[in-house]
Amino acid sequence: MVETAVYEVAEENAKKRIDKLLAEILPDVSRSQVQTWIDKEMVTVNGKQVKANYKCVPGDRITWTIPETEEPEIEPEDIPLDIVYEDSDLIVINKPKGMVVHPAAGHYGHTLVNALLFHCNDLSGINGVSRPGIVHRIDKDTSGLLVAAKNDGAHTSLSEQLANKDVERKYEAIIHGELAHDTGLIDAPIGRDPNNRQRMAVIENGKEAQTHFKVLERFRNYSHIECRLETGRTHQIRVHMNYIGHPLVGDPKYGPRKTLDVAGQALHAKVLGFRHPATGEFLHFEAEAPEIFRDTLTIIKKMS
Repeated sequence: MVETAVYEVAEENAKKRIDKLLAEILPDVSRSQVQTWIDKEMVTVNGKQVKANYKCVPGDRITWTIPETEEPEIEPEDIPLDIVYEDSDLIVINKPKGMVVHPAAGHYGHTLVNALLFHCNDLSGINGVSRPGIVHRIDKDTSGLLVAAKNDGAHTSLSEQLANKDVERKYEAIIHGELAHDTGLIDAPIGRDPNNRQRMAVIENGKEAQTHFKVLERFRNYSHIECRLETGRTHQIRVHMNYIGHPLVGDPKYGPRKTLDVAGQALHAKVLGFRHPATGEFLHFEAEAPEIFRDTLTIIKKMS
């Protein structure tokens, strides 16, 4: 069994359903998973069993003890890949919107890693069995360029380039509102949101994060922008743009409820550049945004 955890309900969480509250404070745990725990009597409030719809009271002591589970073996899957470049050291993929990069709770199949395991004879093992070859990630609903390493030497080199801010990464996004400045730098630390563990936020003791932005085109109530990353924090562009009052169109986590339906945030990793781990040659790749992104721009233009 994992160590039993205890959480005392604060005043601001009064009257919240217990399943909703636990899903908020526990990273990478879904509400449905919490409901399963409650059904299996793995969760108590003040030592008593409750139902998933129990409304929390300030001072309640919530206790949960969840058994450890073995991660299932990651299987190769014959999933088509949009391969931009490949050699014996690495592979560059244009990841489609909606594809999860690597297996995790709730997503053990149909990921980019499952596809890579089928396509490649070898992948680096630095990140273990669930993330072979994965040097960096982009979110499920973010499309675009991503590099994977086929051996540990290539993985180490690419990771060092990322850490040293030597990798070129540019994204294009559609945001709410009309940015006043043509260019700018958002330099604000990012960490886990203390009020919602499933979100990231700009917080005082977070990790450094810098996002450069440039306006490509302005529309009525919207802007089409390019972002260049110096760092690669979780949800960085999404958090930073929301922080300055211009959340991404379609973003279900950081954007407004009333937004255009683009099946997740309108964000595309369009440029990726790095030095080849073996030859030292600088490689530069570009990928056009997917059709749904381009169609959204067309709709916004007609609305303006």
